[in-house]
Amino acid sequence: MVLMVFSGKITAQQGFTWRPEHTQDWTNPPRVVTPGESARPPSDAIVLFDGTDLSAWQHADGSEPRWTLGNGFVTTVPGAGNIQTRRVFGSVQLHIEWRTPTDIPPQRTGQARGNSGIFLQSRYELQVLEGYNNPTYSNGMVGSIYKQTAPMVNASRRPGEWQVYDIFYFAPEFNGRGELLSPARITVIHNGVLIHHNTIIQGNTEFIGLPNYEAHGRLPLILQAHGGGPVDYRNIWIREL
Repeated sequence: MVLMVFSGKITAQQGFTWRPEHTQDWTNPPRVVTPGESARPPSDAIVLFDGTDLSAWQHADGSEPRWTLGNGFVTTVPGAGNIQTRRVFGSVQLHIEWRTPTDIPPQRTGQARGNSGIFLQSRYELQVLEGYNNPTYSNGMVGSIYKQTAPMVNASRRPGEWQVYDIFYFAPEFNGRGELLSPARITVIHNGVLIHHNTIIQGNTEFIGLPNYEAHGRLPLILQAHGGGPVDYRNIWIREL
């Protein structure tokens, strides 16, 4: 009897009599990860913000973050600039919680209400925006891959309530000549609701013009200080994939 395994598939010679154990794969067991309890991160997560300090973050020029620390959260400060992680990342699972303010004047609508963003690998923006009864262009609304793909649904809670993104991001791949081999892809769960499933990211999320890819490697995660009222963030952790 000859039993062979190719790329995880089991084959056998003709006439072989199968038994249950012949299709049991005991090789390369997945490593154990302890799930987080009560919103705590899993055991192999890198905690980027636990509500106490911003030591994992900096501004693009390397200076210390000038965002405001609150009671377990951090708040964007207009004019202070974006913040980015000191570490660089490729493909990741990211958990992040955020909320928009309740005191934005009603005459300010669309992109002027609680505007921020999460830039994966510093280039690809998942939009953060007030999405509760706040019409705007669909590929710029909350949960959009900015200026590219609208979310499947709008799962927003009211302003002032904490929102949750669970993001599964797979980085683009390039060959040695800088040519794109495979685009970035993303799956996003917003407040427990699937809003993107293996969505292709078409390139840099440009404010003006069309998306395009430029070869790059591992890069920081960026949180945007855009405007339209301060946005709070808390409980940020990441797992490298």
